[in-house]
Formats: sequence, structure tokens, C-alpha cells
Amino acid sequence: MRPNVAMRELALAGIALLAVVGVLAVTQRTNGHATTTPQPEGSYTALAGSSGPRAFGRRTACGGVLHPDTIGVSHPTLPCGARVFITYKGTTVLAQVVDRGPYETGRQFDLTDALARRLGLRGVQQIHWAYARAG
Repeated sequence: MRPNVAMRELALAGIALLAVVGVLAVTQRTNGHATTTPQPEGSYTALAGSSGPRAFGRRTACGGVLHPDTIGVSHPTLPCGARVFITYKGTTVLAQVVDRGPYETGRQFDLTDALARRLGLRGVQQIHWAYARAG
């Protein structure tokens, strides 16, 4: 075999190896644990009700202001910004902790008005919730 051909074959083999490594890396990021789509972790039930429109414009314990379109929950111990899946009657919404609470007795979560409307929740109802972990 001539030296030029051997060098060319070695270079092509190196390029092929880099291509395989690149494909494996992309496949791992889309099919493995490096995705950014949150996945539910755990399954819990709780009583929840809406904080209603009376909370609009109020500054929260987490440093935000509640607006009519805010999708979030109040919880006494979950950290601010924690993402949770809230499910009611087959509808699931990804929300985050935006405040401390609840401020009404007999419930474990207060839902923002927008979240309660999206779920179709009225009054105090039993919900299912799960932590949202990065996929």
C-alpha cells in the first residue's frame, strides 16, 4: 500500500469516527436524560382552591406580582420557583410556586385564578400534583 493512500484512509477513518461520536451525542441528548422537557415525579393528592381575582396586583412572598394571566400556586413549604404538575379532572398544567400560602384554611394549595380557570376548578377540590423534574 502506498503511503498517500494509507494516510488518506487513516484520515477518512478519523472523520468517520468523529461523525459516529457526534451522532451518538445528539441521540443521547434527545433520547436520554439531557432533555429539557419536565417529567412528573411522584404522585400526590391535596385540597386546592383558587385565590381568585382579589389577589391581582398583590406582591407575592416569592417576589412577583399576581396578574390575571399568572399560572402558579401558593404552598407553605415548596420553594419559590419550584415547578409542579397540577391535575384536575384529567387536565394537567405545569405551574410553579409563586407565593406562600394557602391563606384559606382547609386546603394545601392556593391556585392562581388563571390556573383554576384553565383546570376548570371551582371551590375547594381534590387535585393531583407531582414534582416537575427536568427530563
